[in-house]
Amino acid sequence: MAGASHQPVLYHEIIHALQPKNAGHYVDGTLGAGGHACGILEASTPEGRLLGLDVDPQALALARENLAPYGQRARLLQASYDSLTEMLRKIGWDKVDGILLDLGLSSMQLDTPERGFSFQQDAPLDMRFDPASPTSAANLVNSLPQDELADLIYRYGEERASRRIAQAIVKARPLRTTRQLAAVIEAVLPRKGHIHPATKTFQALRIAVNEELDRVENVLPQAVAALKSGGRLAIISFHSLEDRIVKEYFRRESRDCICPPRQPVCTCGHKAKLKEITRKPIIPGEAEIAANPRSRSAKLRIAEKL
Repeated sequence: MAGASHQPVLYHEIIHALQPKNAGHYVDGTLGAGGHACGILEASTPEGRLLGLDVDPQALALARENLAPYGQRARLLQASYDSLTEMLRKIGWDKVDGILLDLGLSSMQLDTPERGFSFQQDAPLDMRFDPASPTSAANLVNSLPQDELADLIYRYGEERASRRIAQAIVKARPLRTTRQLAAVIEAVLPRKGHIHPATKTFQALRIAVNEELDRVENVLPQAVAALKSGGRLAIISFHSLEDRIVKEYFRRESRDCICPPRQPVCTCGHKAKLKEITRKPIIPGEAEIAANPRSRSAKLRIAEKL
């Protein structure tokens, strides 16, 4: 892999899933540092082409460096994966052979303190994948009404203590840094075990700031429409909310009829567009988790266009 700083999550499984071939066209909608993209370009040599998308300019700059050896075979654009249809039109591609989405937070983003994704080091409450986005975590923490903040933490963080946490945050406003927020949460939700009590709240804020679940829902029909017959869609998710969206979409689009089960006659006219390759998600093995503990929650689902 040319220039990749570390092997990305489920690397070999992704290459096996997408089955890249010479002269194929592929999309990596969550480019990051370009690790998966390197593998796709290597496997589709000498004429396979890849469109890489990422909203994060820091990631894009690193990917340009890592993918430079592939020259014109790699087209990299600063854009969200849910603008897939528009970006394909922009570069003049019609249908593609494979699409990858590696959802969630990259190690590079987590390990850059000033981005504000982690409470391990003190930093501004930011959490934006795209630094030019208008809304940061600080905006939400300091401006949302208490009930809305509690609902956000419960919905996106699946945090049962969301009401207590929201009340404590509102009392402590303004909060400007990651450590300030983490301390407020820890004061009302004492630590149990090895997981920090602020973890779910930080996840919730990050998902809300970057509109992650909405983007996943928006991209799925675009991805299916963009695939050639026999083309594959591979999606890695890191928490149950994203995985549920992907799983339910794959299940629905792999069935002809989606009428209610008790309805005697089909009236929906729905036709299956996908074949599920993975009924159960692929997860990292023990060796990968030992080498990269952050991979432990990864789940890979694969579907093929009919």
